Amino acid sequence: VSASESHTVDVQAGEKVTLLCSNRIFKYSTYRFWSRFVNRTMIRCIASIYSYNSNPRYCDEYQNGNFEMTSNSSDVYLKIKKVDLSDSGLYLCGFIINGDMVIDIKHLNVQENPDGITKLTSVILGGLTVFLLMVIIGLVVK
Repeated sequence: VSASESHTVDVQAGEKVTLLCSNRIFKYSTYRFWSRFVNRTMIRCIASIYSYNSNPRYCDEYQNGNFEMTSNSSDVYLKIKKVDLSDSGLYLCGFIINGDMVIDIKHLNVQENPDGITKLTSVILGGLTVFLLMVIIGLVVK
């Protein structure tokens, strides 16, 4: 078993993200998978591929179409089409061939989008700035 250090990927809620897992040791490995830690105590299967050019098999709760696993001869990808705050956490990808395994860990950090109140506040402050600038220019011109 070989493991590499964790990498953090930051994304805003509602956006799409693709996690990449590179394998420079076992090109054309026979089994590739993505899993994730749930509640920091359990590892839950997301999807697996038995050969880089075969179709992935999605595990129960990941069959909703929001997760897409793809692969080529040396890399495996996990695309999340619309991330949610609940998607934050540790993701594991792995390659297995002839009983040897390589595992990589990705930390997905989903940040909450600024809500409508923040956007409205920005618009109001922008408008107020323009208004005050016009008042100041008007006073200077007099």
